[in-house]
Amino acid sequence: MSIIGRPQLTRKPGRPYVCEMDKTVASADAAVADIPDGATILAGGFGLCGNPENLIQALYRKKVRNLTLISNNCGIDQKGLGILLAAGQVRKMISSYVGENKIFERLYLEGKLEVELCPQGTLAERIRLGGAGVPAFFTPTGYGTARGEGREVREFDGRNYILETTLRADFALIKAYRGDRWGNLIYRKTAMNFNPMMATAGRVTIAEVEALVAPGDLDPGQIHTPGIFVQRILKGAAYEKPIEQRTVRKRSA
Repeated sequence: MSIIGRPQLTRKPGRPYVCEMDKTVASADAAVADIPDGATILAGGFGLCGNPENLIQALYRKKVRNLTLISNNCGIDQKGLGILLAAGQVRKMISSYVGENKIFERLYLEGKLEVELCPQGTLAERIRLGGAGVPAFFTPTGYGTARGEGREVREFDGRNYILETTLRADFALIKAYRGDRWGNLIYRKTAMNFNPMMATAGRVTIAEVEALVAPGDLDPGQIHTPGIFVQRILKGAAYEKPIEQRTVRKRSA
């Protein structure tokens, strides 16, 4: 399987042949087939919303190990990325919120999981700027806390800032609502979270979508991630879309 897709010649009546990239893969298992042990992976999602569910399951079936995962959180027990955590496939997590996962807590306290906690806005900016090719930036967030210990400090306009390095990964696994075989993507509502910025920061970006359409069916003005950032795309086989914490209003008497 080619990492950058399969070139195909197509022609519309009255127009010359053009070469286009078909980036579709047949299944989630095929999409992750070359992810090795020890890989660093960006995984989209916020809580359990916008998770690349099919790709996570494929990684679980592949039994790839010693992974470094960069994600806002690590799902919950046996949901989302928590599946990989419970299977012992994760060596390190770079996250901002981990409070809903008891397995995460146990593995960390037992010294079996390396954890780098990062303020959520800083994490988002580290990923966004990593995708933009910026190696580092200064932020006031974390100055004077454990986060700032040992980091370069500079003063701007009378305020102290710490230096943060940006993030890229070997692979980015993301979830979108609709996409075409060129890799153009549209996200839906809350799934906009970390997915768009992660799509730009993976050396190989793999997108799973709920609907895979033909090129031209997506409104160009509505595309969130251009296909140039995506190397592989697939239609997700099934989605559970679990709810992390269900809260409902009491019925009136």
